[in-house]
Amino acid sequence: MTTADASEALPPRAIARRRLRLRAGPLLSLPLLLLLAVGFLAPLLAVLGFSFSEPRSFALLAHPTLENYETIFDPANTVYMSFLWSLWFAFLSVCILAVVSYPVAYGLAKLFGRWANLITLLMVFPLFISENVRLYGWVLFFIKNGVLDGGLRSLFGFGIGDLLFTPGIIVFGMVYTYLPFMLFPMTLGLSMVPQEAVEAAGDLGASRLQIFREVELPLSLPGIIIGALLTFVLSVGAIAESKVLGGQAVIVITHDIEIAFTYAQNWPLGAALAVLLMLVVGALVLTVLRHLDLDRILGRR
Repeated sequence: MTTADASEALPPRAIARRRLRLRAGPLLSLPLLLLLAVGFLAPLLAVLGFSFSEPRSFALLAHPTLENYETIFDPANTVYMSFLWSLWFAFLSVCILAVVSYPVAYGLAKLFGRWANLITLLMVFPLFISENVRLYGWVLFFIKNGVLDGGLRSLFGFGIGDLLFTPGIIVFGMVYTYLPFMLFPMTLGLSMVPQEAVEAAGDLGASRLQIFREVELPLSLPGIIIGALLTFVLSVGAIAESKVLGGQAVIVITHDIEIAFTYAQNWPLGAALAVLLMLVVGALVLTVLRHLDLDRILGRR
């Protein structure tokens, strides 16, 4: 029996209720669609339009031009270094977080038992405090004669000096800030691994390493991918870590965008940089998704 035949076999009231549910779906999603239109599409279209406006002009598309993009791709312009630094910091953050988060996520999903809720709360609690407040706390910790250096000098008679304003401390700040965004998707992915599959692999003679490599890691890969992509996108767009901990020793692309929109008052150039950043990140994310084939991983085909 086809779907059409099944629908015809239903009583009129059942057909009416089904049609009402179908109409209710778009109506219930209308607030979310309006929020996306106002909060995402409108600013996106404004940025895209300003990227084709005359430099240092506040008139949207008064005289469309490609001059802003020509400025960015000018060989004398070193803005490409900001792009490279942002991508490199994001890549390092994802790699470090993947290594650091996986054991904790495995424990939350499989081992910690009743302690899992307490550990989860401890991981979530920093999100209740402003990111800038936490980063300035690290400044007080790592600065010369600060908590770490001053404490070592008081206890052992030697210090380690000022650890701030280096690329390494910027990566540390990103790892610390975006840990929950990698940890919790990874925990969700691991919690979806059937315990029966792990036990079956052990019964068939697989070693612990083989179980991890052949069963747990592939089945938890969707959560790892989601966490990695989320962390990467957030890290590429990060600016507070480089400004507060890095002291602008390294200029990332978001800092160039902020300067263009504020001090330089060159909105079209800032918009062009923002558009290029979105295109680069979007292309990288789509490339990763295409090669990883999430449909096959999630079992949809």
